[in-house]
Order: sequence, then C-alpha cells, then structure tokens
Amino acid sequence: MTTGSPWFRATNPPEPEPEQQRVQQVPVPRYQEAAYGETAYETVYEPETAAYEPTAPPSSPEPHEPYERSYAEAYEQPYEQPYDEPHDETMALRTVEPAATPLPGPGRAERRRAAKGRGGRRGGTPSARPEQAADAPAAPLSRVEARRAARARKESVGVVASRVVGELFITFGVVMLLFVTYQLWWTNVRAGQQTDRAKEQIEDAWSKGRAPGAFEPGQGFAIMYIPKLDVVVPVAEGISKPKVLDRGMVGHYAEGTLKTAMPSDKQGNFAVAGHRNTHGEPFRYINQLEPGDPIVVETQDAYYTYEMASILPQTAPSNVSVIDPVPKGSGFTGPGRYITLTTCTPEFTSTYRMIVWGKMVEERPRSKGKPDALVG
Repeated sequence: MTTGSPWFRATNPPEPEPEQQRVQQVPVPRYQEAAYGETAYETVYEPETAAYEPTAPPSSPEPHEPYERSYAEAYEQPYEQPYDEPHDETMALRTVEPAATPLPGPGRAERRRAAKGRGGRRGGTPSARPEQAADAPAAPLSRVEARRAARARKESVGVVASRVVGELFITFGVVMLLFVTYQLWWTNVRAGQQTDRAKEQIEDAWSKGRAPGAFEPGQGFAIMYIPKLDVVVPVAEGISKPKVLDRGMVGHYAEGTLKTAMPSDKQGNFAVAGHRNTHGEPFRYINQLEPGDPIVVETQDAYYTYEMASILPQTAPSNVSVIDPVPKGSGFTGPGRYITLTTCTPEFTSTYRMIVWGKMVEERPRSKGKPDALVG
C-alpha cells in the first residue's frame, strides 16, 4: 500500500475494522401526479453498500471526527412526512367559504342620500327607496322637510285658475250637448206623444156628437193631412207656443187682428202656423211642395181639400199681409176659399218666414168617406 495516499490509511498498528454503518432506509414518499396533468417528482434515497471510511488529509493523519459525526447524524434522522394525510389519495379542490358577518347599517352618506330622495333641500315630494318601500315605512321627515314638502304639494294660483276654467268649459260643453239633444230629439218625442193624445181627444169629441162652435185657445178642432210629406197633425185654436206649437200641433190664427177664417166659411183665408224644426216639426219640409199637391183638413162635418198654388220662400215676420183674406203675393186676384201655411226659415232659426198658399178644390162630407187625396 502506498504511504501518504488519501485513499488509504497510514501503516500504523492494525486497528479493528469498523463495522459497516447501516444507513437507515427512509421510506420514500411517492406523490401522485399533481393536478393539471403534471408528473410529480419522487425522491429516492439509495442505501450505500459500503461504509464510509473517512481518511485524513495528507497534512493530518487523524480522521476528521466532527465531519463523520455530523454526516452520520444527518443520515440517522429519519425523513418526516410534511403532510398528515395519506398521499396516495387524490385531494379535491376546496373553496374557502367566507364567514357570515352582519351587514353594516347605513352610514352618514347613505342617510344624506335618503334625505335627498325624500325631497332634500329643494322641497321635493317624499319618496322611499325601492328596497325599503315594500318592507319598512319611510323615515319620518323633519319639520323643515315637512314644510318644504307641503309647500311643494300646494298648487299655485295659475294652476288652480286654469283648472277651474277648464272645468267650467267642460261643464258648459256638457250642458250645451244636453241642450242640443233635448231640442233636436227629446222635444220631438214629447211632441209626438202629445199630438197622439190630441188626435184621440178630437176624434172622441166627434164621436160623441158635440156641436162645433167657438173653440178655446189650445183646443183641437181639426186634423190636417199632407200626403206628400206624410204629415198628420191636429189643428188647435190659437198660435200660443206653450199651449199649441210646442206641443207639436198646428195653430190657427184666430186672435185679434190676426184672426182668419175657418175652413167651413164660404169665403176667406184659413191661415195656420207650425214649427219647422223641433217640437214635432210638422212643417219642416213644406218647401218641397209643388203646385197641385193636396192639403186636406178634416173637421167634425167634412173634409176640405186644397191644392198647393204658390210659395214665398222668405219674408219678414212683420209681413202680416200674407194672411189677408186675399193674401198679397199669392197670385190670387179675388175673394175665395184659401189656405196659408207659415213657418220659420232658415232651418233652426226664426229670422224669416216661409209662406205656402193653397186653394180649396173640394168640400166632402165625412158621411161620404175620405176624399181621393187620402184614399190613393
């Protein structure tokens, strides 16, 4: 053996060979494949087959005992596993659940925003937040906020005045609509009912054989027929609106200076008046009559048939000469048995008067039946 070689001991008295140091085999922790498909590394400690024989460096023949002890002690300590759980099982991912903590109450900023939502400094109307409106009542207002809210809810004079004027116009419009409905529809309905009763009373009086004579104002004494216009209307004494004309009847001019003849008179002008619009409107379409169209007046004793002769489309209401015994403007030149129909014109006004004249062509006793103008 070569002296001084670092791999061999010095030639000293023979020493007993040290026993082979057994290196404790530490169980190798095997880690399964990590998550996401990565292969984990495993550390394997392989036991040495021979004992370590420290040799002294060339400068010192003595072995380095401290080195040997520290090396041995490092290998004598067993390897400790860093985890208590077994590593041969797959560990699932876990989420950390936060601990349930109570939500803090509204701070100063939130209270200010809530106050602004209720009206704030500008006096808006109170309004609750959507999340509090259904659950909790709105927070009470302070005195200043309550005054501002009341001032904001109070309507101005202009708003109140415009509302009053609008309501007045609406009321006026409704009243006018009702009035028009009354004039154009209801008065005709009422007049139709009243004329039916008047005809029944006249026919009842005829059936009882009452002697004809002077009639009282408003009393019916005859029935007028205008076949072309399909008009059948009772004739009453006088031209009073409430007693005669507004009841849907035709009035006979029989008072004062306007007194005219009766149909039974042997000479004269039988003049009558009637409404053109509303209240039964019996003379509404007399402007459609043509010369030769029949006009029949039935009394207790006879039928008097007239033929339309002429028409005056418009004249002043003060022109009373149209109802004279020989009416002016009619075309008649001498006395005779005439009939005159007067009504207002234009329609729905009473500015002027329309006049229609006729001349008697037949007097037929009722005992002989109806005249041809009513039979045909």
